[in-house]
Amino acid sequence: MKPSRDIERLIEIMAALRTPGTGCPWDLEQDFASIAPYTIEEAYEVADAIARGDLVDLKDELGDLLLQVVFHARMAQEQGSFAFPDVVEAITTKLIRRHPHVFGDARDLSPAQVKALWGQIKAQEKADKVAAHRAAGLPEPAETRGLLAGVPAALPSLTRALKLQAKASTVGFDWNDARLVLDKIREETGEIDEALASGDKAAIREEIGDLLFVVANLARHVEADPEACLAAANAKFERRFAGIEAALEKDGREPREASLEELEALWQEVKRSERAAS
Repeated sequence: MKPSRDIERLIEIMAALRTPGTGCPWDLEQDFASIAPYTIEEAYEVADAIARGDLVDLKDELGDLLLQVVFHARMAQEQGSFAFPDVVEAITTKLIRRHPHVFGDARDLSPAQVKALWGQIKAQEKADKVAAHRAAGLPEPAETRGLLAGVPAALPSLTRALKLQAKASTVGFDWNDARLVLDKIREETGEIDEALASGDKAAIREEIGDLLFVVANLARHVEADPEACLAAANAKFERRFAGIEAALEKDGREPREASLEELEALWQEVKRSERAAS
């Protein structure tokens, strides 16, 4: 079998990998649950390639992510549920339905009108989904059981916090000033201090969770993605720690051979150098 630019070749390869007797033993033993972590991982690798501005890697990572879609679709097809063409039809239907200002008669809308129309369409989609589930004798879909029920539990926690807060804000349950959120952060740090004094590990964990949740809310109020903020902070830490290692390497030493005071002094020196360079 030869490589191809045609999506059908990828579907054929996936079918061959999943064919009992002649396929790949590893691929054959997988199911939706076992593949799901790989799907999430590949999405992160796409985001990483974008963050690095590496379009060569991005091409490969998008292929890996597409493979995940084909893999899930193949397993669903084997169960008689749906196949890859059904996935394509579902998303094309959704895109056309959600953009009547592009594909329909609702032309020349303002951004505010587009947002209002989007809300109406989403509401109708929920109603249609409930009707379809009832017709099939299935439980009501999760996202229709409450305002927050549709936020996927598998999302990264900071991202999920952001989405939960944004949903709650649609009914007015929100602060109207970022400084009020900052006041709440100060309150939460005080509660962590109290929990640390008590030595209650469960309380400490709970208060740390509360603090992270409010920090995510502050990010939302200033239109920042908390995941992106934390990723940038991680990168900055890695860069500065590498500066410490480089400074020690000049003396033929490693970080474990330096005192905490020396490491802190080198850290501050790296920070000063970065600020001077910028």
